[in-house]
Amino acid sequence: MAALEILKYPAPLLKKKAATVERITPDIKRLISDMMETMYYARGIGLAANQVGVDKRVVVLDVPEIDMEKEEVAAEKKRFILKLINPEIVFLDGEIKYEEGCLSLPGITSEVRRAKDVIVRALDEEGNPVTIKAAGLLAIALQHEVDHINGMLFVDRLGRLKRELVLRKFRKAMEKERAL
Repeated sequence: MAALEILKYPAPLLKKKAATVERITPDIKRLISDMMETMYYARGIGLAANQVGVDKRVVVLDVPEIDMEKEEVAAEKKRFILKLINPEIVFLDGEIKYEEGCLSLPGITSEVRRAKDVIVRALDEEGNPVTIKAAGLLAIALQHEVDHINGMLFVDRLGRLKRELVLRKFRKAMEKERAL
């Protein structure tokens, strides 16, 4: 296993729809393992393959159960660990706003509107079909990661003025980091 480099905005691969995984090979399984390590190292809750420079429809998530009313981790600290290949959102319902961030836009967050409930179909890492019914933070994270493999970042869901403001802030932070 190895932690991979996470691409930063505006890397072109982040804006490209990722290629479908045709076969689950040892390389795909190794990618999933490396993505999990990378996500944990970066302290994220989700990661898409194109964020680590791989043009494949693969996402990994480790999402804590959150009480969305109180915006705190649930008392029993349940976690949803998912390793998904070719995920597709097949159902969206309701609306929720949540402050999102992204490992490809470090240090930047903004409130994003998403569906409150989703159903996602995918393959697990063994190639078995899975259907995930999700609400709350898990639904938000699934939508965020599926957006990634569809060539979208969370800032693409913001209005034009808000997006420009957020991206200007990100560019300034990156310039400051490079100057150090």
